[in-house]
Amino acid sequence: MSTTPVAVVGPTATGKSDLAVRLAAALGGEVVNADAMQLYRGMDIGTAKVTEDERQGVPHHLLDVLEVTDTASVAAYQRDARAVVEKLLADGRTPVLVGGSGLYVQAVLDDLVFPGTDEKIRAQLEQELAVFGAEVLHGRLAELDPAAALAILPSNGRRVVRALEVIELTGQPFSATLPKPGPARYGTVLVGLDREVSELDRRVDERVARMFEAGLVDEVRALEARGLRDGRTASRALGYQQVLAAFDGECTIEEAAATTAQATRRFVRKQRSWFRRDQRVTWFDAGSPSLAEDVLKLVAP
Repeated sequence: MSTTPVAVVGPTATGKSDLAVRLAAALGGEVVNADAMQLYRGMDIGTAKVTEDERQGVPHHLLDVLEVTDTASVAAYQRDARAVVEKLLADGRTPVLVGGSGLYVQAVLDDLVFPGTDEKIRAQLEQELAVFGAEVLHGRLAELDPAAALAILPSNGRRVVRALEVIELTGQPFSATLPKPGPARYGTVLVGLDREVSELDRRVDERVARMFEAGLVDEVRALEARGLRDGRTASRALGYQQVLAAFDGECTIEEAAATTAQATRRFVRKQRSWFRRDQRVTWFDAGSPSLAEDVLKLVAP
């Protein structure tokens, strides 16, 4: 049986995790997480992390490897995920990478370079971001590195700051660190799942409602006691930041749930835009009753 890796990508709430488990079981493989927030221990309900029962005995890697006080690093993830993939391949197992964090998937499959950081430069740029806003800094980026400006949304302040930091730190365009089009590393087959926009919006709303019913508020309270507010990455996760705002009296829990659903729907559109740019992805209707069979015909003909 082929051990060619598979990457299951696409927007939130399309059923990627379920498909990944089915593919891994059919291919004699193991699942490698590529969702940034599922790296965190204790962030289970709000990230829709697969339970032990849902894993159906299929080994999963890179789940629950960080504390909520840790800052997630794409460079560290790249190192760890590639090590897992290469170990599975050496053992004759099929790696099934799954997640909606586009940059994390790209870090594994493409030649993505991560220059160092400089705390002083970063602090200055973040201060300018707070004062002038992302669009002003994006305009500066467009002058210094037009290619990078085209690749980064004007509203994405964190990426704009990072691009300007790299330019100042290295004296080279940030675009020089971006991946170049080409075959995916390890010969990986990329599978995309999507649904009609209205159907996906409905699924997002239902999913958020289930999370709050299942105890998301209690989960956030427990994580707050473990330092969630000090975590630069974890505290910004969808659902978690909204519940923290409710704890601070900025809104009610009901309003936090509504805001979470709204923010998740926006995030879904960004995910779709990100993954649709990748011409290597073969897209499937996530609602098809023959989904798993159709995907297996592609990845293991």
